[in-house]
Formats: sequence, structure tokens, C-alpha cells
Amino acid sequence: MHHEDTSSQLCVLNTLYRVGSKDENPDHTGFAHLFEHLMFGGSINIKEFDSELQKVGGESNAFTSNDITNYYVTLPANNVETGFWLESDRMLSLNFSQESLDVQKSVVIEEFKERYLNQPYGDIWLKLLPLVYKVHPYRWPTIGKEISHIDNSTLEDVKAFFKRFYCPNNAILSVVGNITFAKTKELVEKWYNDIPSKNIIREPFSQEPKQISSQKETFTANVPLDVIVKAYHCCKRMHKDYYTTDLLCDILGTGRSSRLYNSLVKGKQLFSELDCYLTGDIETGLFIIEGKAISGVNINEAEAAIIDEIERLINKGISIDELQKVKNKAETNIKFNDLGVLNKAMKLAYCEVLGEINLMNTEVDQYTLVKNSDIVSIAKEILNENNCSTIYYLSKK
Repeated sequence: MHHEDTSSQLCVLNTLYRVGSKDENPDHTGFAHLFEHLMFGGSINIKEFDSELQKVGGESNAFTSNDITNYYVTLPANNVETGFWLESDRMLSLNFSQESLDVQKSVVIEEFKERYLNQPYGDIWLKLLPLVYKVHPYRWPTIGKEISHIDNSTLEDVKAFFKRFYCPNNAILSVVGNITFAKTKELVEKWYNDIPSKNIIREPFSQEPKQISSQKETFTANVPLDVIVKAYHCCKRMHKDYYTTDLLCDILGTGRSSRLYNSLVKGKQLFSELDCYLTGDIETGLFIIEGKAISGVNINEAEAAIIDEIERLINKGISIDELQKVKNKAETNIKFNDLGVLNKAMKLAYCEVLGEINLMNTEVDQYTLVKNSDIVSIAKEILNENNCSTIYYLSKK
């Protein structure tokens, strides 16, 4: 995919692979994220990916989610061919050495410890996801279930994962910036035509059954304040109700003008922090309410206050002005994010993986169509305790 932007002196090559943590073996998790690191370790032809890119003024990064692994390079438009060369080279001939694997395993293990084990509240997602998902592969985070899954990975495991998922027919390339379509086509054909396609075989995964009763777990740790996390099952990213659910999330708990903030942080002062967000997964996702209670506040009373606010929204509805405010915010965010060449490139690739490239042009309209009654209807449907899994993460103090 291509978008020419003559106002910029840059080009972005965004390569999205259709592989995320949901494609992993439950007994060998964390591989998609491990590969995010391995792909920067060099190829048979190039010792270090980033060093070659930096020579021409470029930079790169990547991220992994439940559904995808995304790599991007940004470089001056007059040096764009270097990006095509480097990306195609590591797709074709990544360097599989024990030394590279050992280095990247150590990096990922340290990241696991730093982000999930050695900081306050870091292991909440390790505890929450298995409570929420019983059979679906979203039940482990992208970093993996446990360190041993990374530590025990072998060179043969890594080669098999690469062979299975890293190929042109499992990737989406978007090119955005100061480059014509004709030049883009020429460079794609030059650098990618000789890379063979593969027969992608995906193991079918179990769909999560409908949750019919409340689930709760309590943990204690050496943390300063009690935390509550409430996770409600909600729709897929491409479901017709996604935009309504997103606006409901904004109204209820996103930012300082939200209901939960004004009532329970600023007003009753039950929480020091209280937020809502959607996971936005391609498969059925989660509507999360996460709050850090003020010292001395009983966590059950704090939870009851959250539930009261939800019931107030359902019973009394929302005003036209309240809905219009979050619609304006959504429109502003979309239009602002679409200004930069990097965001355009990533969005193009993601819309393609969602199967609806025209979302680039129609997302604002989707938000505009949401009505007040739609917000209340979705709140009734998903924000009930039978559809909720709750973690109480309590301070030992």
C-alpha cells in the first residue's frame, strides 16, 4: 500500500506481519515478542540492522500485540531504497545463530523481570488474563506466560516459528512519504519479488464461551496502595458496536472530564487514579476499569462507588452535549494522528489487516453515527457483574 506525501522529506516503510501472541503454542509463549527482538539482530548479509539504517539517517522500531507484529523504519526520502533493502533482507535471510538467540533471550528475560516482576503492580496482567480468558489464547500477555518459556526456547524452535510466519504472503507493507507510486512499485518488485511465499498453516484456537457469572480474585503484595481492576468482555475491533463502546469508555472514565474522574477522584476522593480503556483486539476484547484507591479507603466501598456510577449512566442516560464532547475528541485525535507519515503508514497496514482499508476515510463517520440510546444500550449489555472479572490487588500494609 502506498500514500504519497510531498509535504514531507521523509519516507516510512511499515511491515506488519500477521502473527501475534495468539498464534503461539500455550506451552511456548512469548515467541512473537522474542522475534520482535531477533529481527534487529542482523541477517546473513548484514551484521546489524540498525547500524546500516543509521548510516543513511534512518531509525526503526517495532511492537507486538495479541494479533500482529509490526516493524517500521523512518528515513530520508532520498535514501528510501536502503529501507527496502534492509526489510527484504531480514525477511529472506535472518541470521539464526545461537549467539544472537542467547543475547535476545537475555534482553527479553530482563524486560520480563523489569516490567512484570520487579515493579509495583507489574504482574497484574499475569494474574488478570487467566482469570478473564479460560480457553482463548488472549489468556497470556505478549511477553509470555512465564520466563521459562523464553529461557527454554531453542534455535530449532525459533527457526520453525520464522519459517511458519515470516514471508511476503503473511506481511503487509505500507509505504508513506515523499515517494511516487511508480517508484514504490519499482522498489518493491526489485527487492521482494525473489522472496518465496509459504503455505501458512494456523492452528485453530478455541473461542471464549460467554461469561455468565462474576469472577473475583484477591492478591496481596508490597505495594503502597490498593488497586482494583475490573475487566468486562466486549466486542471485536470490527464489530458494529465498537465505536459505541469506545465512546462509552471515554464518557465513563477516560481523562479528567470523565464521569468516574469527576465523581470518584475529584469529588468523593476515593481514588488517586481511575481510568477506563479498551484493549481493541481483533478478536473479542476487554473493557477495563482500573483504579488506585486512596490510602484508608476500603476497596469494596470504592468498587461499589464505581458500580453506582455505571448504574447512574444506565438509568439516567447521557446528555447530547456529553456525547458530542467525546465525539469531538475522537475526531480531533483521529485527524491529528493522521498528520504524520509514520502514523499514516501504521494505520494503512492495520486497516488492511482488519479487512477494511476504507477505515482510513470513514472512522470519523462511524463515531458521528452513534446515538445517546446506543451508549446506554451497550452499557447495559457489557457493564454488568456477570460479565466482569475483578482483581483486588491489595497492599500488605
